[in-house]
Amino acid sequence: MKVTDWSATGIVRGVDGVDRRWVYLHIFKQGQPTLDWLDPSFATERLVIGDEVDEIGVLGDDMVRLDANSLLGIEREPNGQVWFADHPLSVTVNQLLADTARKLGGYTFEELAAPLDAMHTMLSGGPDLSYDFVTRPEYDDALLTGDAELLGLVYRLMQQYHVDSGRLIHALQNHDELYMGFAPFGGAQADQLFAFRGRRMTGQALVDLTRQEMYVRLIGERAPYNLKFGEGIACTTASLIAAKLGIRDLSRITPSDVKRIEHLHLLLAFFNAMQPGVFALSGWDLVGDLTLPAAAVRGRLADGDTRWINRGAYDLLGSNPTATGSEAGLPRATALYGPLPRQLEHPDSFASQLARILKVRSELRLYAGEVVDAPAVRAKGLFVLVSRLPDSGDLEVTAINFGDSPVDESVAIKGAAPTMKVSDVLEPEAPRLAVDAAGRVRVSLKGYGWQALRLARR
Repeated sequence: MKVTDWSATGIVRGVDGVDRRWVYLHIFKQGQPTLDWLDPSFATERLVIGDEVDEIGVLGDDMVRLDANSLLGIEREPNGQVWFADHPLSVTVNQLLADTARKLGGYTFEELAAPLDAMHTMLSGGPDLSYDFVTRPEYDDALLTGDAELLGLVYRLMQQYHVDSGRLIHALQNHDELYMGFAPFGGAQADQLFAFRGRRMTGQALVDLTRQEMYVRLIGERAPYNLKFGEGIACTTASLIAAKLGIRDLSRITPSDVKRIEHLHLLLAFFNAMQPGVFALSGWDLVGDLTLPAAAVRGRLADGDTRWINRGAYDLLGSNPTATGSEAGLPRATALYGPLPRQLEHPDSFASQLARILKVRSELRLYAGEVVDAPAVRAKGLFVLVSRLPDSGDLEVTAINFGDSPVDESVAIKGAAPTMKVSDVLEPEAPRLAVDAAGRVRVSLKGYGWQALRLARR
């Protein structure tokens, strides 16, 4: 990663025989080019739109990723900082690329952490979806600390800035690190005061505090198998949970440890799946991969990119059990849950339990719903999200206990009425609940428990 917001080319000999280098404004990695969207030849537009045509029309992909798309228009500000994210040129270019994809019958999603106000601007007529950098570090922080206050705060900020959860791709692990940029508290929000943990602090102070807490829990002496990368941590979901559970040596994980990791993994999957928007998880998640030992990929780590430890090879279908690595040369990682066919033979496996959650999500059509509230709660580990379901107007209540102590409290549900019928959609045989006269529903959860309720209009 670069120190400044500038890059420079190598020495290039021009047609006039003069050797020159160009210095250009560029945010991101050294050596990457900046495309000139204002060049009158329109070469950049033809190049990138041609890539979209190839992706959708030739390769047959319906969804195109616009990576680092907020950086397509940048300029220097008088204070020496660089204006990007909601820069007018970025907004215009993103609308052009997104409209082109829609014209070709495809869709786009953006992948870059940005402040919520800039995110709202970029999604207005631009990409159809955005990768959920908004809540990912916060839900991991909730699990690590047993405190969901920050997660609830983020959802209330999303409503304030009109960022629709239904436009987000809610994901577990991806090919990158666990990025801890805490985008909702960037930009103008960095100096804004927030009520947090009984006091008021700026967005930047909140980020610094939370990030340091996560570093202490996820790397170093406590978890030497995870490594720092930039403002994030190279880890898999399973190795993050192992650190949460105080497991220092991954080679000594017991069968009971695997079940504990699996349960917390399902809790995180439940959080991402049981809300409007797109749910995504990787093959690393599905087989329960751990990080690779740094020594196994030492050559790839030489340039400081530690993310190779969370990119181990895996055999999703169990088709090549004797393979020790991928064709690209990545060593095979330890898979705690095993291949999918074997998991699906057992109803209590990670994949089988996840399938039941996704079946309920599909039946409710929750993916097409709309978040209406993230109500305030008393219990430190409790997180509650209220969504309005499409067509029926019924409400769905997702309740998760990120702490290890049981919770039992009545939660005010926005839009709820005593005439509504309450049902537990994951446990149909559970005792009936009701909405009281004040529009509250009782939530009772064990430590690290979860629940999905449907509040139906009679």
